[in-house]
Amino acid sequence: MTPARPALLASAAVLPALAALHAAPVISTFGPLRNTAMPRLAGQGRPDHVALTFDDGPDHLSTPHFLALLEARGIHATFFLLGSMLVRSPGLAREMAAAGHEIAVHGWHHRPLLVRGPRATYDDLARARDAVADVTGRPPTLFRPPYGVMTAATHLACRRLDLTPMLWTAWGEDWRKRATPRSVEDTVLKDLRGGGTILLHDSDCTSATGSWRTTLRALPRILDVCQEHGWQVGPLREHGHRAR
Repeated sequence: MTPARPALLASAAVLPALAALHAAPVISTFGPLRNTAMPRLAGQGRPDHVALTFDDGPDHLSTPHFLALLEARGIHATFFLLGSMLVRSPGLAREMAAAGHEIAVHGWHHRPLLVRGPRATYDDLARARDAVADVTGRPPTLFRPPYGVMTAATHLACRRLDLTPMLWTAWGEDWRKRATPRSVEDTVLKDLRGGGTILLHDSDCTSATGSWRTTLRALPRILDVCQEHGWQVGPLREHGHRAR
């Protein structure tokens, strides 16, 4: 056996192990398991409150419609912004923050972190975090990964950047081309309980074209049901969180 042979064999054994370690947190993508075993990551809070969150903005065409509806209802929400969208509409992001909405990070690009290494993951999150801080004047504290897929590198980057990962307990699958207001309502309400976190999208930049209109039409009924149950609706900062 040549001297290089043991090193090659060791590498062949180590690389799969590192890949498995990197991908292990992907298990949190499975909603039922996440809601049961990872309540904090799932966004479970106090039982009399529901956290309302939106991904993929700010979009100068669609986001103002959501802001107007929320203002009319006297409700604040958490918006997980993409850095690539933020640089297109910084004034809108400032308006959102000034209106009392919580501004959080969704990364710079909407790309799966599973195919990124530690350095690329960190750079993406740091770039988005710094952009949000520069535009709003306040460092963000929450991060939601694209597609809800966490990795070991993502957890490490969040720790270094003082960001708390936050997923959801109920979503509307509102990005789909076949989604309707009724399907979005039903999908959210099927899984929603007091203390839950709702995921919707205020932009169609990564969704079916015009899907945000479907979400906008579904939102009033979702809010009405929350009110009927006596649940306060607001941003994650008011949600409280269960222990890990």
